Amino acid sequence: MYKLWTGTLCCLVIAVVFVCGPAWAGGIMLYQFGSPDVGYAAAGYAARAQDASTVFTNPAGMSRLESSQFLGGMQALYGDLKFSPNSATSVPGGGNDGGVAIGWSPGGSLFAVHKLNQDVSFGLGVLSYFGLSQKFDDNWVGRYYVQKSTLVGMTLTPALSYKVNDWLFLGASLNLMYGYLNDQAVVNNAGVLPDGQLKYKDSTVGYGANLGVLLEPKKGTRFGLTYLSEVKLDFSDVPEFSGLGPALQAALAARGLNTSSLDLTMTVPQMVMFSAYHELNPKWAIMGNAGWQDWSRFGRAEVGINTSNPTTLTADSHFKDTWHVALATQYTYSPAWRFSFGIAYDSSAVDDENRTVSVPIGEIKSFAFGAQYSIAPNLTMGAAYQFAWLGDMPVDQERGPLAGRVAGEFSDTIFHFFALNLKWTY
Repeated sequence: MYKLWTGTLCCLVIAVVFVCGPAWAGGIMLYQFGSPDVGYAAAGYAARAQDASTVFTNPAGMSRLESSQFLGGMQALYGDLKFSPNSATSVPGGGNDGGVAIGWSPGGSLFAVHKLNQDVSFGLGVLSYFGLSQKFDDNWVGRYYVQKSTLVGMTLTPALSYKVNDWLFLGASLNLMYGYLNDQAVVNNAGVLPDGQLKYKDSTVGYGANLGVLLEPKKGTRFGLTYLSEVKLDFSDVPEFSGLGPALQAALAARGLNTSSLDLTMTVPQMVMFSAYHELNPKWAIMGNAGWQDWSRFGRAEVGINTSNPTTLTADSHFKDTWHVALATQYTYSPAWRFSFGIAYDSSAVDDENRTVSVPIGEIKSFAFGAQYSIAPNLTMGAAYQFAWLGDMPVDQERGPLAGRVAGEFSDTIFHFFALNLKWTY
């Protein structure tokens, strides 16, 4: 009984950790946080260096900006994520399709760059590039795997850059991340009583770094390389059980599992991004990306149960590393108007056979466009839209008679991003 409930407890907590989202390399690592990059499908991420968001995308670009600058962005995303069970689904008590699991979600960012002198710049950014939230209907077929889940990382990033010469710029920043985890799943009382619930909630702080280099061999041509390190988030909480039957309560109490903390360590992936930017003429510019993210490390979560007989294990979700490519063009219509169009592709962090209802991710194709308008010489307003297509993602998952078998697909999965931003140069 101890092994059964130890395994069940670990699996429930890990399973409800949400690993889904829009164009974020097949995981929950967002390129979109309200900056003008939304309108480029993130192409030119580490090489554009045209606004203060370079604090995060490539800190070396801060010293390329001609003046001190402030950039604020607001974003709304709509995640059309719906599950369609098929005839192979066999769940105790049945259930529905869960409804739209994500829906509307707000976001935003703030960036500031201050020129200390012509060579050195200091920057500060506040953003969230990691995590999302999902919530299924109460009686959905996958409720014994995940019901509600929120995993979010908020980043504060102070940065410094140095202009070595006219063509070489270096930069570095700290990544101070506040992580928040709030998960909930349903516990099957084997028909003796109505279903119970399991909740797990905690917050923590992790640390990382961001290193960047920017080369500008000639005016209008730039190459950028940035490395974003991994961040470890160590969560620890006593899982809260409610509505359990007497037999399950006794089994947990006998091993102290109802009063013992469960430690969950997850790793926010490291990332490498190479970007290029080239101006064809005064009107047109092209740019592109090639990137890698370490999702295989994120898929191996470390779990510890602090009872009188401590248990530790590594739960492997069989994630794999992801690859990203993007292309975009920028058109300067007039001194006041600038437009952008971009496409991107991100590989999936899971194969079809390893996809679960709590990890509904796949390859992503993105299309974007945006516009920037100069209201005044030192004030620019921008708007952007990005469409991310994940398509149909099949799932066939079974975890014993109490959870049942959930089979079907997340059909026609789409994410929409809407962004507004304001840039002030001073």
